[in-house]
Amino acid sequence: MTIDITGTTAADIADSVRALRDRGELRPGDSLPPVRELASSLGVNRNTAVAAYRQLAQAGIVVSRGRAGTTLAGAGAVAQEGFAPDTVLRDLGTGNPDPARIPDPSAALSRIASRPVLYGEPVIDRDLEHWAREWVSADLAVSDFRITVTSGAVDAVERLLAQALTRDDAVALEDPCFLSSIHTVRLGGYRPVPVPVDEEGMTVDGLRAALDAGVRAVICTPRAQNPTGASLTPERARALRALLAEHPYVLVIEDDHFSMLSQQPYESLIAPGHHRFALVRSVSKFLGPDMCLAVAATDPATAERLAMRLSPGTTWVSHLLQRLTLAQLTDETVVARIRDTAAHYAARNDAVAARLRDRGFDVRSTDGLSLWVGFARPAREIAERLMRRGWLARTGDEFTLHEQAAPSTHLRLTVHDLSDDDTTRLVDDLIACAR
Repeated sequence: MTIDITGTTAADIADSVRALRDRGELRPGDSLPPVRELASSLGVNRNTAVAAYRQLAQAGIVVSRGRAGTTLAGAGAVAQEGFAPDTVLRDLGTGNPDPARIPDPSAALSRIASRPVLYGEPVIDRDLEHWAREWVSADLAVSDFRITVTSGAVDAVERLLAQALTRDDAVALEDPCFLSSIHTVRLGGYRPVPVPVDEEGMTVDGLRAALDAGVRAVICTPRAQNPTGASLTPERARALRALLAEHPYVLVIEDDHFSMLSQQPYESLIAPGHHRFALVRSVSKFLGPDMCLAVAATDPATAERLAMRLSPGTTWVSHLLQRLTLAQLTDETVVARIRDTAAHYAARNDAVAARLRDRGFDVRSTDGLSLWVGFARPAREIAERLMRRGWLARTGDEFTLHEQAAPSTHLRLTVHDLSDDDTTRLVDDLIACAR
């Protein structure tokens, strides 16, 4: 099939492919010309064709399949956290907190102030701002920072990138990576640069390569990294800070999503001399995903740019939600419940990990809501066999950034809500599936 792609710049070529799709001349699954062939036919540099395909891939319009070529993407849903719709299987891939352990906000609702908030008033509730400063100050080596409140961590990351980057700027992401970070970067039109993660967190060589490649932002999960559960060690954090000292204007975003539930001390990449930074902490893991609120501690310049994107009365976070959050997090009963929940998650994950290790599986007791379990064969084969035994598992392939990477050999399993009997059955089934 002849495809009439036109253009002499990357943007023009990408627009031409979009137009062909919109007119129905390109359909999902259709193959696009190889890069060299396209560049030759258009009389442009190969890098121009590469850039055009990259733009299209980041916008979700095409899918690169390595040697299999580039095809027009279909309308299939991208991987998301949460329950799998319409499944009758026991879902081990949710990444969800235990709903029975999310505090009931009804008591706090009766205590929050009912004064109406009008247009033009401060975006941040003053009492929440004061509490948030105390919350993050112990973990930031920087004394001059500002507090911003956003509609959750994903909203914070999206706003932070938008105020600092332009389309096709490079962003360093952990690999494997949190699903929402992958989507935020790709849909924003930025270029993800993978940084491998090991048992101590983001690797030094990986970050060095990303900085050499010109990334303008780094997104890091210092503890309870999703999906691996890894947390930065003091030695690793020190080495990463030393690298970043040579790049003080690269925006460092730390997503401390597990914060109050974490069993690990906080190790930051943000050194006193770093000029662009943000420490983001949401409340969704311990107050519930429906409490769409996150606190972002940023350098003053970043805070000013964020303020332009949080207009009073329009794009701000509801003051009622801010007050409700503060009322719960200053209630000793709620705080004690969060501590108990943190201990419960850790104990359940440790117990299941120990049973898996006893049966020869590659799994560590890590931080977070799930376990990262390794196998000697591709995880997709294991997941398919588990489905026939009544389990729905999530493979590491969904979290990888390398489009041409070898098949993942890991499953991410959310197991903290399994009973002892369910755990026994799961372990037995994993053994049978791994043979």
